[in-house]
Amino acid sequence: MKQFYLYLLLFFSLSVAFGQQDSQYTQYMYNTMSVNPGYTGTREVLSVIGLYRAQWVGLEGAPRTFNFAAHTPVGGRSLANVGLDVTSDNIGASTQKSIAANFSYILPLDGREDTRLSFGVRAGVDNLDIDINRLTVADLNDPNLTNLSHFSPVVGLGSYLYTDNWYLGVSTPNLLQTKRYNDVTVATYTNKAHIYVIGGYVYEMNRDLKFKPAFMLKSVSGAPLAVDLSANFYFNDKFTLGASYRLGSAVSAIAGFQASDEITIGYAYDYETTELSRYNSGSHEIFVRFELWANYRNRFRCF
Repeated sequence: MKQFYLYLLLFFSLSVAFGQQDSQYTQYMYNTMSVNPGYTGTREVLSVIGLYRAQWVGLEGAPRTFNFAAHTPVGGRSLANVGLDVTSDNIGASTQKSIAANFSYILPLDGREDTRLSFGVRAGVDNLDIDINRLTVADLNDPNLTNLSHFSPVVGLGSYLYTDNWYLGVSTPNLLQTKRYNDVTVATYTNKAHIYVIGGYVYEMNRDLKFKPAFMLKSVSGAPLAVDLSANFYFNDKFTLGASYRLGSAVSAIAGFQASDEITIGYAYDYETTELSRYNSGSHEIFVRFELWANYRNRFRCF
């Protein structure tokens, strides 16, 4: 039965696909640059993050995602910023890799620079590989079974409005719609533009406790609106505990630890609320963020 669900998933991914296609993250509030190039450089330090997600553990061929991102102001606390974003997404016999360079420019909206608006652009390349050697094949001599490797360009835009204790962003990581057609298997795979709306706030309940709600909306043509809601509590500027809900999909537990001014570690566990919960033991996600010249002001922020 597990293989049946996997084959069903692959069928809709490699035939005419109209579903959500971008990588999925529970801790989206910490690796925001992966969905919004306008976030680039807004932490005002050199910030490096590595994130690994193992989805639907126990289901053969389930997604495995690795994301690496680094961004920094150009020349100290400049209004110009650059970043690099690398993602590898493995699902069954397919591996989708992307690498993109980001650039953003920040505009202060008041004299004290408390409110800022950042505009970002992204440019890069995406590669989709299908390796038939990772499949269980009944007929190894079937001429229709061929490996596939396809490159396509990536161009994205994003805007990010923020202060020290709230943010709101709108973006599309890739504006381009790419069709990949295989005339042998008569299959078409189409990458469609995803639109993201994100937001968050820090409410200081007392000296030692802060409340950090956040949300993310993801929209793509042909698929239902994806809604993520999260609520985190930040204790003594060290520990984060919270929960997240992905509408009609999963509930999550989130934990984080500020190991030092430079290092932050986070973990999330997702429990599937759909029928898939019968065939997997949940999803795990862990990230590590390292920052140079970090300070208290950066830790207080909600992003």
